[in-house]
Amino acid sequence: MRTIRKLLIANRGEIAIRVMRTCAKMGIATVAVFSDADERALFVREADEAFRLGPAPSRESYLRVDRILAAARATGADAIHPGFGFLAENAEFAQAVRDAGLIFVGPTPAAIRAMGLKREAKVTAQRAGVPVVPGYGGAEQSTDAIAREAKSIGYPLLLKASAGGGGKGMRVVRSDAALIDAIESARREAESSFGDGTLIVEKYVEQPRHVEIQVLGDEHGNLVHLFERECSIQRRHQKVVEEAPSPVLTPEVRARMGADAVKLCGAIGYSNAGTVEFVLDPKGHYYFLEVNTRLQVEHPVTEGVIEGLDLVEEQIRVARGERLRFTQDDLASRWRGASIEVRLCAEDPASGFLPQTGPVLEFHVPAELLAQDWLRIESSVESGDEVPVHYDSMIAKIITKGPTRADAIQRLRRALSALSVQGLVTNRAFLLRVIDHPDFHAGDFDTHFIETRMQGALADTIEPARARIAALAATFFAQHTRAASRTILPSLPITGFRLSRLHGERVAHDIEGVGTVHVEYVDRGGGAFDVKVTGDAGALDGRVRRSVDGPEIALELPDGHRVRARVIEHDERWYVHADGVSIVVREQPRFRDRDADAAADGCVAPMPGKILQVLVSEGQHVAAGDTIVVMEAMKMEHAVKAPHEGVITELRARVGDQVEGGVLIAVVSENGGSG
Repeated sequence: MRTIRKLLIANRGEIAIRVMRTCAKMGIATVAVFSDADERALFVREADEAFRLGPAPSRESYLRVDRILAAARATGADAIHPGFGFLAENAEFAQAVRDAGLIFVGPTPAAIRAMGLKREAKVTAQRAGVPVVPGYGGAEQSTDAIAREAKSIGYPLLLKASAGGGGKGMRVVRSDAALIDAIESARREAESSFGDGTLIVEKYVEQPRHVEIQVLGDEHGNLVHLFERECSIQRRHQKVVEEAPSPVLTPEVRARMGADAVKLCGAIGYSNAGTVEFVLDPKGHYYFLEVNTRLQVEHPVTEGVIEGLDLVEEQIRVARGERLRFTQDDLASRWRGASIEVRLCAEDPASGFLPQTGPVLEFHVPAELLAQDWLRIESSVESGDEVPVHYDSMIAKIITKGPTRADAIQRLRRALSALSVQGLVTNRAFLLRVIDHPDFHAGDFDTHFIETRMQGALADTIEPARARIAALAATFFAQHTRAASRTILPSLPITGFRLSRLHGERVAHDIEGVGTVHVEYVDRGGGAFDVKVTGDAGALDGRVRRSVDGPEIALELPDGHRVRARVIEHDERWYVHADGVSIVVREQPRFRDRDADAAADGCVAPMPGKILQVLVSEGQHVAAGDTIVVMEAMKMEHAVKAPHEGVITELRARVGDQVEGGVLIAVVSENGGSG
C-alpha cells in the first residue's frame, strides 16, 4: 500500500478547504497552491503550507502543470488532489503527476482520456450498450464542419466543450442565424476554461431533467454506484440546486441507471470517484450525457444520504491502493433520507446572473444552526475576505439533510434565511424563492425551470414593513454607535446630526427598490424613542425601544412586536439583515452631492473583466441591442450592448484591455454627436 503523508490540493476555494478538512481527520498534512489574486484567501490560510503559483489568470497559475509540480517538490508533498475544474480532468496532468513519482488522487490517465473527453466517452457508452443522444463528435473541428453536422442533426441542438463541464463552452442553438456565433463563442470559452476548444454537437432533448450517478471504484476491480443526484435546477447550464434522491426516479429506473453507470465505467477499468451524467426525458427514458472523471461540486448530497460516507476519504484510500470498504448491498442498507444543496454565488440574478466581485463585509451563520448535524456549509470566504474577478462566482455551498425531502427543504430554508452575506450581491434571496416555489416542492421541474418559471422572480422585492424595520435598525444602530463613542456631556441624549433635549432628529435613508424613508425620533432615555416614519415605505408612529449587542440590534415596535437584525456599516451604507431579508440602507448626507450623473448614452462594463472582442468602430451606426464588445469575467463571456439606436461617437475599449466594473466603454449618441 502506498503512503500519503502530505497532500497538495491543485485547486482553490471551497473544494480546497473541503479536502483539507478530510486530510486533517486522516492525519495528513496539506499544501495549498495559490495565485496572486488568492494570496489572502481562506483556503490559503487554512492549509499547513502554501506555495505561490503566479499571476491571477488561470493560464498563468492554476493551469500551470510545471508550477504545481514544482510546488509539490518544494514542499515534499507525495500526492496531489485535483479538486474539480482547472486540471481535474486533464489526462496529461494526471500522467505528469505520476511521472514525477507522485500519487494522483483520481482516475488513471487512460480512464480520463477515455471518459473525460465527451466525444470519446460517448463512443465508449455506445459500445457498452448505454443509451446515448444522437450527435456529432468527430475529429473535424472547423466551424464549417461543425455547422454542417449541426444542420444535419437538426434544431434544437446543444454545443458542448468536449474537455470539461460546468456549463463552460455550452450553447443551445435553435436556428441557423445563431449557429456560427454560438460555435465560435463556445470554442473560445472552452479554450479559456480547459485549454481545449474541441466541441461536440448533440440533439437537444426538450423538457429534460439532469440526473447523475455517483460511482466509485478501486484498483482491484471493485466498482459500485452510490445512487443518483437530481441536478435539474440550473442557470446557464450550471447547477444551482442539487438533491438526492431524485423526486421522480422510480426504483426500476434507478436500478437500470445505476447498473448502466457501473457497466460503462467497468468497461474501462475505472477507479476512484466519478460521475455518470444522464438526461431524463418526460417519459422516463434516459440518455448518457458525459462522465466527470473527478469529484463533483455536489458530492455532499450523496454523503448526506449514505450514512458515514466521506467521498474524499474514499478517494484518498483508493489512491493509496486500498480496496473499497463496502459493497453495493452495504450501500443500499445505508442509503436513507434526503439531502439538498444550493450553490451560493456572488452574482446578481436581476442582471442576468452577472458575476459580482468585491469585499465580503460579513459571512455569518448563527452558532445554534452551525451546531445542528443536519446543516453543512462549505465556504471559500469568511468575513473580511474579497471575491476576485478571475474565477468562478460560487463562494459557498449550503447543504441540509432530513428524514424526508420536505424536512430537508424546510431546514435549507431556515439556514438560507439566517445566513447574512453582506458587501456584495449574491443569489441568496433568489435561492430562497426557488426552494419556496410550489413546483419545486412538488418535484415538477426540468432544466428550464429558472428561465420558464422564475423569470418574474429574479429581482429582489422589499416589502414596505421590512424597509421600515431596516431604516429603523440603521438609524438606531448609528445612534447607539455615536452614543458609545461620545466623551463630551455624557448625560445628554444623542440624536442624529445635532444635540437637543427639546427637538427630535430627522434622518433620511435611501433604499434601492423602495425609495426614501424618513425617520424622526426623540430620545426618551433608557433605549426608548418616540418615532415617526414617513416616506416611500409607509408610515409608523409611536414608541420604539432598542438594545444593541455587537452587530445585533433588537427593536420593539409600537405594537409590541420585537424583531432582531444584524447591522454592518461600511462606506456610508448600512447593511441590515432581518427576518431572512438583507437590505442596504444609505443615509442621505445633509448636503447633496451634485456631481453630474454618468452620460445616458454611455455603455459601461457591467463588471470587471477582459475585453475579448470589439465589434464596432467610431462613427458606426448601431441599433438598440447591438453588441458593442464581448467581455470575459469569471470564465464566462458577457456581451455589452447598445442602450439605444445611434452612432458610436466614442470608443474607449481595445481587445485585451482589463477593465473595472462601471468603466465607460463606448458612447452611443442618438444625434450622432452633432451640436
